[in-house]
Amino acid sequence: MMTLEAALSALAPRLVPGATEALDVRRLSGGASQETWAFRVGERDLILRRRPPGGAGSGNAVGLATEAALIRAAAAKGAPVPEVVHVCAEEDGVGEAYVMGKVEGETLGARIVRNEAFAAVRPKLAGQCGAVLAQIHAIDPATAPALNTSDAASELEKYETVYRTVGPERPIFEAAFRWLKDRAPVLGSPTLLHGDFRNGNIMFQPDVGVAAVLDWELAHLGDPAEDLAWICVNSWRFGGTKPVGGFGDYAQLLEGYEAAGGKPVTLERVLYWQTLGSLKWGCMCLTMYASFASGADASVERAMIGRRTSETEIDLIALLERAQ
Repeated sequence: MMTLEAALSALAPRLVPGATEALDVRRLSGGASQETWAFRVGERDLILRRRPPGGAGSGNAVGLATEAALIRAAAAKGAPVPEVVHVCAEEDGVGEAYVMGKVEGETLGARIVRNEAFAAVRPKLAGQCGAVLAQIHAIDPATAPALNTSDAASELEKYETVYRTVGPERPIFEAAFRWLKDRAPVLGSPTLLHGDFRNGNIMFQPDVGVAAVLDWELAHLGDPAEDLAWICVNSWRFGGTKPVGGFGDYAQLLEGYEAAGGKPVTLERVLYWQTLGSLKWGCMCLTMYASFASGADASVERAMIGRRTSETEIDLIALLERAQ
């Protein structure tokens, strides 16, 4: 069986004309469901994103060819994304994967909200995030690959099933489910959403701000407020005091969104989806702890994330009190 290095070297002339081999092939950290590899062909630094050999992937994840198509569609709307250089076919010997150009920058939320290098650009980031989401939401779903559609009611049903399966009832979660069900907004025309727009999946540069939107595996059709709210969930602020990613305010996010062509979205609707986002993340934390407690996954990471369930309960109390 051909090694990954050999397969990428065989592919090299199609990635960079005249090149004959792939150099410095190394796996990068990060990526829970997909592998990320860095390598160089000629003078160009490239990134391979692929499904692990034998891996089934997340049940919610789109295929990697779909990811690549969505990134190209976003680029056509002016959104900052990596260049998709090549979508791998079976005969390439790489597996389900695509190759993109490397984008330099920072994805770690704690550094974005605290490091002095980002001090000058930080006040602009929330507005930029709003503008980028407007560009993504401008993609015509009819021209994109087929995606699942989800609204508030279906999200609540899905995560309540997860919650009921995991174990004991938690009073704050019970109250949040009830409150959200009673106020679930009706989905209008479904919009193409990134689905996981938050610190960790956005590349920032100190002199530019938002440099690239990464990790499109949870893309789907739904309510634009879902994307706008997810970056506001407290768990993605990494200690920052401002609601949008720890670095900006709601008004900046929404103004940036509308200025870039996004249809007006009310703060009330964003706060609804932020509450739902906090509840979803709380349910995810519960499942991670359950997998650790059962012995299915003995990693310390699962146990530590599981303990963050209590953080989401505090967030939910604050959001529910604000809504009163």
